[in-house]
Amino acid sequence: MSTETAVDTPSGRRERVCFHLRVKPELIDEYRRRHAAVWPEMLEALHSAGWNNYSLFLRDDGLLIGYFETSSLDDAQARMAATEVNERWQGEMSRFFLDLDGSPNEGFLRLTEVFHLEDQLAPARIRDTAPTESDAS
Repeated sequence: MSTETAVDTPSGRRERVCFHLRVKPELIDEYRRRHAAVWPEMLEALHSAGWNNYSLFLRDDGLLIGYFETSSLDDAQARMAATEVNERWQGEMSRFFLDLDGSPNEGFLRLTEVFHLEDQLAPARIRDTAPTESDAS
């Protein structure tokens, strides 16, 4: 099953990306503090690189779930990798994670989408509004 899912938006087609990482339990409070005040230049870099509708969710045991939409995951990661602010941010953030292979914005484990409401609603709505034989008589 493919991990790539997409959504149509007024600005074009976007890939939906969901991932997880593990924050070290002893660093959870600091991780929360750091993300309550992300550097403005990092926020701008993410936005400019195409990380749209980006959210992070953190459980008390350190499970971190991230979600964002982008026109291309590879392009968004490459654009971020080319920025100096990302290099500084990832350098500081990498110490927060368990079992990380690479930098946090490239070493995350991507999740496979198994359900999306709008994807299933659209065909059902078309079926519900399609004319039937009894409509023709």
